Amino acid sequence: MERFKGAIIVGFLRLFSLLPFKLAQGLGAAAGWLLWKLPNRSKEVVRINLTHCMPEMAETDRQQLIRQTLLDTGRSFAESACAWMWKPERTVRLVTEVEGAQLLHGALEAGKAVVAITSHLGNWEVLNHWFCSQCSPVIFFRPPKQPAVDELLRSQRAQLGNRVAPSTREGIAMIMREVRRGGVVGIPADPEPAVKSGEFVPFFAVSALTSKFVPNLLRGGDAQALFMHCVRLPGGRGFKVIVEAAPDALYSSDVTEATACMSAMIESYVRRWPSQYMWSMKRFKKRPPGEKKWY
Repeated sequence: MERFKGAIIVGFLRLFSLLPFKLAQGLGAAAGWLLWKLPNRSKEVVRINLTHCMPEMAETDRQQLIRQTLLDTGRSFAESACAWMWKPERTVRLVTEVEGAQLLHGALEAGKAVVAITSHLGNWEVLNHWFCSQCSPVIFFRPPKQPAVDELLRSQRAQLGNRVAPSTREGIAMIMREVRRGGVVGIPADPEPAVKSGEFVPFFAVSALTSKFVPNLLRGGDAQALFMHCVRLPGGRGFKVIVEAAPDALYSSDVTEATACMSAMIESYVRRWPSQYMWSMKRFKKRPPGEKKWY
């Protein structure tokens, strides 16, 4: 049954990717509009997250942000379906603006290990293809539950000769080896980790369990950390990739300080493009001791 479900999902993605990009993006937004209009769990998770994270926001403004977030979530899914199925060169052409590319190129020319940090903002699948067109990184990812989808994404995310590392013990070891040998890795830093692997640090108005993996990779080493995001431009003008150097605090020997710095940086991006963040993710599922669960 699971194989059948996986085949249906992969077949749907293949069909969807045959559409012209703007049409696919528009259909994704239409799916997001349905999520806004109909009762569903994703809408409720977005509402819960925004209520806790932006308590200062007027209710009318929050409802508008919930609506726009769901529309952008639909767009992200449609864009990702195309990025998974297309040749990567076609996806990279969607990137019409790049800011800070010299930071990446400078680190590569210096022969340093590079730890590229991203989050679930904008479109990380488009970012993956752009990043892999610049170098040959190892991309860290959390495998999807459907084996057929996992198999598809492992191959599609590695079309440019890069490698992928799942968030397993073996994948973590692979990332650590790559950094030690002076290679390049890409890591999404906002999925909620296991309690023993994270620290509760501020994210917006609340404590959020945040992975210590990146701070531990950087501690006591020569690796250079860069923040990378790919945000959607208005009016169907494609995407803008932003590369930014990490603050000094991210290299701190104090893992709590470094983790808090990383969280603050991600928050700064989300505040600039709030509707492009995946607020439908149960980012705050684990709470500090004694605090009531949200979901």
